[in-house]
Amino acid sequence: MNKNTIAHIKELGKLRISLSVALTTFTGYLMFSGEINDGIIWPTLGIFILSMGSAALNHYQEVRLDSNMPRTQQRPLPTNSVSREFVVWMIYITVFLGLSILVWGAGWQSALVGLMTLVWYNGIYTPLKKITAFAVVPGSMVGALPPVAGWVAAGGYAFDKFILLVAFFFFIAQIPHFWLLLLKYGKEYENAGLPTLTQIFSKKQMRNLTFVWFVATAVTALLIPLYGIIQHWIFVLMLITASVTTLVYVSKALLIKDFINNIGKTFLQINLYFLSVMIIIWADQLIR
Repeated sequence: MNKNTIAHIKELGKLRISLSVALTTFTGYLMFSGEINDGIIWPTLGIFILSMGSAALNHYQEVRLDSNMPRTQQRPLPTNSVSREFVVWMIYITVFLGLSILVWGAGWQSALVGLMTLVWYNGIYTPLKKITAFAVVPGSMVGALPPVAGWVAAGGYAFDKFILLVAFFFFIAQIPHFWLLLLKYGKEYENAGLPTLTQIFSKKQMRNLTFVWFVATAVTALLIPLYGIIQHWIFVLMLITASVTTLVYVSKALLIKDFINNIGKTFLQINLYFLSVMIIIWADQLIR
């Protein structure tokens, strides 16, 4: 396997996104187990591989759409850097391997949640994007399910209030995360024939909506210590600081005139905030 093939696999599998998904699974497992043990490997690895398969399937489903948008025209399929047969084989292998690891190492409940995530992303959200500009709202369930896969793999009950709150945080967080991208690439989506919120709302309204949803994300994060998921005062303080700091940063970034040029930095800041929330949860669980 040469370097180009590896690079194509990374891009088709949306490596960074799949790693983020795996970290939420890791978080769910650690929340229930309270420790890092051998068992945490299998749900994290299984969801990671399954996520790469789901991402590759998304590339396959949206090749025509990707070909019509400057942001995605250089992806492997639109440029014919890889064949469709290659992508199909990657989908089969990663989905089968990911589910097998989950069934064998994490249990059938975790595998079922993983399968539900794939079906929701590729079978519901992806087609829904062509129908409604609000597809991201139900589509955000994709971000909520992986931590549940980790939780049940550790022995937890899927509908426990603790994991549901954390899942709800990741659900809410997906929405301003996507709308921030829409502020920059809305015209590309429109030109490709997709219904978008930029056709319904003005840029000012879009900025306000994005900010309101990020406020909701931060408020949801602050509910986590109220439910006792984070107990040590130092970590509660860190969570409050991270939430307020990021909220101030986002508000300033969205209010300035040339906010479009700052979207990349704002996007990074929000991603770092999500990571910091997970790290704070990990640290609190590990020192109890």
